[in-house]
Amino acid sequence: MDLESLTRTSGEWLRATGPESDIVMSSRIRLARNLAQYPFPARADDATRAEIEELLHGLIEQRPGGKRFNYIPVSTLEPLDRQMLVERQLISREHSETQGRRGVGISDEENVSLMVNEEDHLRMQVLHSGFALDECWAEIDRIDDAIEAEVTYAFSERLGYLTACPTNCGTGIRVSVLLHLPALVATKEIQKVFQALQKIGLAVRGLYGEGSQAMGDFYQISNQMTLGKSEVQLIKTIQDVVPNILGYERRVRTALVKENRQGLHDQVSRAYGILQNAQTISSEETMHLLSSVRMGINIGLIDDLQIPLVNELFVHTQPAHLQKIRHAKLESAERNIARAAYIRQRLAERHVDRN
Repeated sequence: MDLESLTRTSGEWLRATGPESDIVMSSRIRLARNLAQYPFPARADDATRAEIEELLHGLIEQRPGGKRFNYIPVSTLEPLDRQMLVERQLISREHSETQGRRGVGISDEENVSLMVNEEDHLRMQVLHSGFALDECWAEIDRIDDAIEAEVTYAFSERLGYLTACPTNCGTGIRVSVLLHLPALVATKEIQKVFQALQKIGLAVRGLYGEGSQAMGDFYQISNQMTLGKSEVQLIKTIQDVVPNILGYERRVRTALVKENRQGLHDQVSRAYGILQNAQTISSEETMHLLSSVRMGINIGLIDDLQIPLVNELFVHTQPAHLQKIRHAKLESAERNIARAAYIRQRLAERHVDRN
């Protein structure tokens, strides 16, 4: 895979084609698996890690589940390239930063990635646009079955699939949805959502998962428990909860428009104007402004901009993407200037495309 080409494309999950994609940016299911005959990656020496990578790389080349993958040896990448894969949600931060032989298989649509020698021997994830957990599960289940037909997973009749972190034992599944909740954040109603989710054992994280901050009013909702319930039961828990959050966000958006449409329109228009004209802008401010613009599009206050472009800008304005686009390593101040120029260019191009 040509990593340079990633700066000119966006993954399927950013295209806003899935159900409820005005609020649900993406759905993701991840499975953690280990090979029975090897120690976990953290306890494996270099030769063992290399053997594991060679074995799993070969299986990935066989198109498990009928999916074609481009394999990237992560351990040979420059830090900037690894960070770009993190920004695109194709590998985890831990996979980027750990040592030793490791790689990732990425599907052509960028909606499936198979991480080799992350915390576990194999971390599989499927991403889809919108609220599409059933589609994610069907796809990852096919891939998992195809790989399990060729190798023996570490498995216990009592504990289920054995994983490096005990909290992942059992099904080894993490089910998550990435939600855009600007109205709940603006009204501080988001705290009620957090408290309700914690009471039923669900976790709330930022845009890039565990340990990350919430940026651009994006939050990942996921299961914490993996043991004691089936994959279908854990998926259904998320499926039952998310519609309530979507309804809450939409009701608050409607109330904001009804109570102060002019003020809200002013806020959205100012955000749009800054993005179109700024000469320097930080990543944090960009996320904040794009969040306002994204909501403005969805409630009908902006009619000359499409959600897929806004979604793409959330990713392409991140530090590693900007530097890859500019073909240069940039300091923070230089990135802020490059980011503003890139946003101005992309927003101007969409006017040309429409004419």
